[in-house]
Amino acid sequence: MSDNRWNEIEGNEEPVPVQPNVSKLDEAVEKAKSDNASSKEWKLIEKTLNGLFIEQRRARRWGIFFKLLTFGYLIAIMVMLVTGPTIPIDESGEPHTAVIDIKGAISADDEANADSIIWSLRQAYEEDKVKAVILRINSPGGSPVQSGYIYDEIKRLRKLYPAKPLYAVITDIGASGAYYIAAAADEIYADKASLVGSIGVVAGGFGFVGLMEKVGVERRLYTAGDHKAFLDPFSPSREGETEFWQNVLDTTHKQFIEQVKLGRGDRLKEKPELFSGLVWTGEQAVELGLIDGLGSSSYVAREIVKVEKLQDYSPQEAPWKQIVDELGVSFAKAISSQMGLTQNPVLR
Repeated sequence: MSDNRWNEIEGNEEPVPVQPNVSKLDEAVEKAKSDNASSKEWKLIEKTLNGLFIEQRRARRWGIFFKLLTFGYLIAIMVMLVTGPTIPIDESGEPHTAVIDIKGAISADDEANADSIIWSLRQAYEEDKVKAVILRINSPGGSPVQSGYIYDEIKRLRKLYPAKPLYAVITDIGASGAYYIAAAADEIYADKASLVGSIGVVAGGFGFVGLMEKVGVERRLYTAGDHKAFLDPFSPSREGETEFWQNVLDTTHKQFIEQVKLGRGDRLKEKPELFSGLVWTGEQAVELGLIDGLGSSSYVAREIVKVEKLQDYSPQEAPWKQIVDELGVSFAKAISSQMGLTQNPVLR
């Protein structure tokens, strides 16, 4: 075929339109949409992971902070425990009269405990500038053991430092165990309205046996020893055990009376009610020989000692003890004592 024929055929042919592949186009569109959605999901996942990382970092920092805070708190507690009690320092170097406070209940767990008071007494007696010591008492009493420790130490220090007198000054109340301590002093003073005396012993509690039976509670107590649980408030009292406990109280009372007589000597009047547990005003106490006169700490320092300057030698309560008290430990202890959960003899 000639070239002209081919040209004629080519000239008569119309261009054939290209038909697009619809299925592949749809697939491409869907793939693009899917890729876009996946991209959004990854961004969301990435954002979530970043938030978690930030939260973990923040939690780690707070964890380190609280660990350091706890460690510092424990170190502070240890330092305060090691340092022990302190007394205010007087740098003037002038002669003075030492004052030591005995206030509140007398017990090993309270501010008025034998260790702290004896420590203060020794500090005062060993200081050359101290010309006399005043025990400023405002206490209803407490433990006969703690009172006895303080009484014995006063007697020892008075013998060791005979030129340094010790006076007891009762403010609002100086009863029972507090008077026990005061009896060791050279002289005792009080206000005319102060409450003085109460030379007796008390131990009390409650019995819950009947109540337990009513509510259907069975007491299960296991002991070795027939009388090991004779003070248990949830068990019925037995006659022999009651007599035994009364004998313990009577013996403690006798010891109390002997120490008062030893301290006061012939200044005490022969009155049968003197050791009955009654309490008297300061004015009545002078007549009974329980105290030597009426006056305050300032009066004693000024008129009796002749050294008017007063210097506090009371032990300063440790800060950790104050914190514990504020948290309610003292309240709980007082409640347990009043409910009879502790039944130790008390000079009160």
